[in-house]
This record gives sequence, C-alpha cells and structure tokens, in this order.
Amino acid sequence: MFLYVLFCCVGVVHCYGNGLVSVVCDSMTPIHRSYSAQSTTAPFSITTDKTTFKEGDQITVLLNSQSGDQFEGFMLQARRVGSSTPIGTFTVTSNAQLLSCNGVANSAVSHTSNSKKSSVDAKWTAPTSGQLGDIEFGATFLKSFSTFWVGVKSSTVAYNGTGTSSATPTVANNGTGTSSATPTVANNGTGTSATPTVSYNVTGNYSATPNTLTVSSNPNCGKTKVCFSQPSNCDPAANTGCYFMAVQTTSTQSEMRIEMFGQASGYLAIGFSDDQEMGNDDIYICGVDSSSNLQVQHAFSTGKTAPTILSLVNVTDIKTVLMNGNINCSFTSRNAISTGSRATSASEYYLMIAAGPSTSQGNIQIHTSRYVSSTKANLQVPSQVITDAEEFPAIVKAHGCLMLISWMTTGSIGMLIARYLKGVAKDHGCCGKDFWFIAHVFLMVLSVIATAIAFILVFAYAQDWSGGAHPVLGCLVMILSLIQPIVAAFRCEPQHEQRFVFSWAHSFIALAIKGLAVAAIFTGLALFEEYVEDGWMLKVMGGFVTWEALMYILQDLNLRAKKNDSEICSFGSTKPETVLLILFILGNLPFLIALLVGIGRT
Repeated sequence: MFLYVLFCCVGVVHCYGNGLVSVVCDSMTPIHRSYSAQSTTAPFSITTDKTTFKEGDQITVLLNSQSGDQFEGFMLQARRVGSSTPIGTFTVTSNAQLLSCNGVANSAVSHTSNSKKSSVDAKWTAPTSGQLGDIEFGATFLKSFSTFWVGVKSSTVAYNGTGTSSATPTVANNGTGTSSATPTVANNGTGTSATPTVSYNVTGNYSATPNTLTVSSNPNCGKTKVCFSQPSNCDPAANTGCYFMAVQTTSTQSEMRIEMFGQASGYLAIGFSDDQEMGNDDIYICGVDSSSNLQVQHAFSTGKTAPTILSLVNVTDIKTVLMNGNINCSFTSRNAISTGSRATSASEYYLMIAAGPSTSQGNIQIHTSRYVSSTKANLQVPSQVITDAEEFPAIVKAHGCLMLISWMTTGSIGMLIARYLKGVAKDHGCCGKDFWFIAHVFLMVLSVIATAIAFILVFAYAQDWSGGAHPVLGCLVMILSLIQPIVAAFRCEPQHEQRFVFSWAHSFIALAIKGLAVAAIFTGLALFEEYVEDGWMLKVMGGFVTWEALMYILQDLNLRAKKNDSEICSFGSTKPETVLLILFILGNLPFLIALLVGIGRT
C-alpha cells in the first residue's frame, strides 16, 4: 500500500529521473498526479535522416528543441503507422539509454537523468523479418513535472521493400530477388513482384529461378551441414512430424547458415548449449508474431524463465515459411555463439530443438516439445552422426514396463478370476482357501508390489512433479492400490449381514483402479509416442482394451447362461470360463510384448 501511495503521489519522471520508464511502454504517458499532457503544439520535434527504408536499414533520429526550450525527460519509440507496438531496435551514444518494451530489448530510448537537454540523437535499425510497412517515430517530451507532451510524431518514413500479399503460406525472403502472389512472400531486398512456385522443404534456398523458393530434403547433411533431427534421420520433406535443424559454418565459424523446421502452434527454436539442460544457451526463435507472420529472434536462455531477447544484429538473408502448422526458417548469422561461460569460436555444442505455443502478441510460452542431441556436435565436422539424447533413461522405461505388466496382465487376470472363475475347482485349494482365491490374491499382490516399485522408481528419478494428467492418474492408482488390500484385510465373514458393503466397496475400488490405470497407460504411452516416428503404441493399447472388453462380454454371457443351467459353448470337461481365460491370456501376451518392445526402443 505504501508503494502504491508513493507511486501515485510522485510522478514517473520524478521517481524515474534515471529514465527507466518501461512501465509506460504502451501509453508513453507520465503518471504525474493530476497533471495531463499538453494540448498545444510541442516546442520539440523529431526528424530523421531518411524518408524511406527497407529491412536492416539504419535511420538516425534526432530529438530537437524548436524554440530554445529544453526538456528534462523523454521516451522514443518507432511504430508502424496505426500500430501501438514498438518495432525495430535502437542504439545510442550519450544522454540516452535503451529500454525493453513488450519483451523486446532495445525497442525504446529514454533519458538517463533529469538534466536539461536541447537535443538527443539515436540510431534505429529496421527488423530483417516480419510484416513491415510505413513507420513513424513517436516521443514523449517532459519539460517539467507538470508540463509534458505525448504523441509527438515524426514525418512518416515509407517502407520501400517489396510489399506483401495476404495468403497462406507466409514466406519472408530477406535477400534480394522477387516474390509475391500466393503464397504470401515478403521480399526484403529490391526487385519486382512475380508469382512464385513454392514447394515444401527445409533448405529454404533459392532454386535456379530467382523468384522461386524451393523446399526439398537435405542431401548435404553429413557433407557440408551438421544436421540434427527427431526422429533421427527423419525427412522433413516427407514427414510433417519431423523436427529438424542444420548448421553450415565457415572454417573460422565467423558465419553460419542455420535452418530449422518443425510443427508448432506458436514458435520453433534451436539452441547451442554446453550441456543437455536448458539455461545459458544461445538460441534462435522463429515464431508467429501479433500479425500472424513469422519473425526470427535471437535470444539467450536463462533456464526455466522466458529467454532474454537480444538485438537481431549480424543476422541476414532470413527466409521463413509457415504452412499447415509447420514452421520453416533459414538465415545467416555472423554472431559468435554465447553460452554464458563463453562467447568464443569454440565449435562443440549440444544441439537443441524446442517448440511450443505463443500468445496473441507473439510472446513465447513454455515449450511442449524438446529434443537434445546425445553428444556435442562439432559444427566444423559435418560428417559426424548427431542423434537425439535418450529422452527416457532405463529407470523411466522400467517404470513404464512394470505398470504395463501390472495392469495389462497380472491385474487383469486377477480380476477376471475373481469375477468369473469362482466355480472352477470349487472346494479345492490350500490352507482352507479355494484355488481361485489364492490365484486372485497372488496376482493382485504382485500387481500392487510392481505398481509401488514403478511409482518409487519414477519419483526417485524425477525428484519433481512434472505436471500433466499422467502423474495425477498414477498417484490415484497407487493410493487406491494400497487402500484395496487394507479394505480386504478387514472384510467380514461371507455370511455376515453387512458383507454386501465390503463386496460393493471392493468392486467399486477395483473398477476405479482399472479405469484409472488404463487412462494412466494411455497418457504414459503418449509421452513415449513423441519419440516414435509412426506413433503405433497408442493404437496397440487401443487394440488391447478392445480385446479385453470382448473377453469380459463373453465371460458375462457365459455367466448369464450358467444361471439358466446352460453354456454359451461346450468344451467337454473343460469349463467355458477356463477356456475364455486361457484365450484372454494368449491374446494378452502379443499386445503386452509389442508395447514392452516399443518402450525399450524409444
């Protein structure tokens, strides 16, 4: 409350004589108690040294006094005409500092002190990608605490790159050449419009026809390019589920040609790291901006928070394609790779690919897919084979296998025996218990033990809560699996009048465990399926559920027939329920083995 009152009582420029006024990036209006902006013509002006620009151009912007008046504070941005979002980046010399607005570094300029000023200059650099158009520079000038002007604008600076047309896919070509028509092509160099033919690829290079952006598979992987993909060696031209990056560098690593391809709802990013964990990584992001166009950004990852966006300097020849949810970007970078501990010409890094959603303003959210190379890649040795790091270590695979065995086989068989085979070998058993009961207890105890071991293994490995539905379902299965034998241990005698309470509770808990276990298996297999190219494991599990449901239906039909002193079929002296149980086990094993093999291969 104290800070709130202080903020209300003291103006922004008074509070921020140092000019750190990012809090008003959108409105550019000082919050000075009851004082409002002047409605008269400002005695200050904004001039530029250019009247037109194209991608990557630099414009010198001068804030100047027209009548001898001086200003104490100011804030300067560049915006597309009619837009409220800052565009481009600034550099400054003295009497000014750079600010971050809307998560973009160096997108605004402000004062460093409240000393009197007659003029300030800054250099603005146009973006090299994204949807561009005519711009104007806008500023707020503060003459004193109570006297300030907002919305002072420069003359319009016209965009003279080749225009864009509206269609899908969106292609941004930041070099020279020609492009237009459908799909939308933004050519950021000079040239004329034409109707290009765009085919699907990851190379992002021009073909023999200058105005055609061709897309094909990468025959140069392992020859002139270091390539990394998931699934390994997938072809992005043929498989839209392929995540791909390629790096081609000069012998001195002073220049890199980078390509990336993958399916994402908001952005695709590639990174260079000293280790296999996120944090202190040099990354490039190709994401959908607020205008639904692809924009390339250079950033530095600090870990589990949003990366710090860096100025996109020394990045040229940007080409982007967005089609059917697949993001394809390529560009040339002359930036040294910086991983926090170093910013040198070292050439060995772990390679990373990440993809995820972004907000309507183009701000990236936490990734939903992440792939890391198993070893460091030497960017100057294209012949090496770069494979994906084992996403699921043996301990996690053991967790999955134990859960499959528990609730596809031992648990399912134990439940079938208790429900349908009580009449088999009746009055025959051991220690005064029928065989069906002994088999049921043995199989269910095995299931609970295997579930507990699987539960302990995965939490011992993760040492954290990963989120999502799978761990929630797994915890519920574990809790109910421990409750069930406790309930059974305190059951009353079969002839007791309250026995039905136990029977209903026991059956209900068993049904809940079975349903939750099946759901947990499906969500768990979905995690494994992210690393299986053809995605068959969920289909196999679906086949198993169908098979199990069919066996339950047949057992139920047989049970109803027995109540009418009949059988659905006759097998001589062997009871139909026994035959159906053997049939279930024989059908169960192929499904189980297939899934165990699938998990082992991920």
